Amino acid sequence: MSTVLHSAPRFASNDGVLAKLTKALGKKVVAAKEEHGEIVITVARGEIENALRQLRDEHEYQQLMEIAGADYPQRGERFDVVYMLLSVTKNHRIMVKVTAAEDTPVPTVTTLWPVAGWLEREVFDMYGVIFEGNADLRRILTDYGFEGHPFRKDFPLTGYVELRYSEEDKRVVYEPVKLAQDLRQFDFMSPWEGSDYVLPGDEKAATPPPPPPAPAPAPAPAAEAKAPAKKAPAKKAAAPKKATAPKAAAKPAAKKPAKPKGDKA
Repeated sequence: MSTVLHSAPRFASNDGVLAKLTKALGKKVVAAKEEHGEIVITVARGEIENALRQLRDEHEYQQLMEIAGADYPQRGERFDVVYMLLSVTKNHRIMVKVTAAEDTPVPTVTTLWPVAGWLEREVFDMYGVIFEGNADLRRILTDYGFEGHPFRKDFPLTGYVELRYSEEDKRVVYEPVKLAQDLRQFDFMSPWEGSDYVLPGDEKAATPPPPPPAPAPAPAPAAEAKAPAKKAPAKKAAAPKKATAPKAAAKPAAKKPAKPKGDKA
């Protein structure tokens, strides 16, 4: 296998990075871990702007690549807001998280990266997380007048309304959702591996088959055997007719010669 040589930096190792960053952030850190090859640092919600500024200015994580959300309805602060940072000089990535509830705003980071304005609008649109200090916190993915936040776990998969173009009104109209069939759940299991539940019809295989029916009794023999019926005499075959020779065709009668005129009989 040939070695590829190029000027791009290699991925930096995670060795020692987690301990170094948590020590630098100090009391801002709530929890930190390395999982699936990624460093995840959870900071206090009110300190998110200061923590990200410190990571950008002092530890060379120059770019904010993405802001994502996650919903855990069983928790008091059900939402995770995840900031994904990239160090261009180190070619290394880390994730910084904060938690929030429906009514607890998260400080905006548009003061650090202007692109965060659009990313915060996406999280607000999909999850309903409020970002304090964002001057343009409007929906960005859903339509005007949309109700609810689609990425929440308690939002119905079918939604509440559907839209279509009306030829009568010459515009797009909204109507309540009408499903042609009930929502079905699929397990996507391989049919060769088998499922861990009883499929419809398989319960018949668990019950033993019914016993075969008893044989029918043999019929009683007849008292007297019936005489065989007499056969009708066979008709004699008709004798073939003798072949007759074809009659000779009759010869035409000879004409008498005509008498000359003037002669007396």
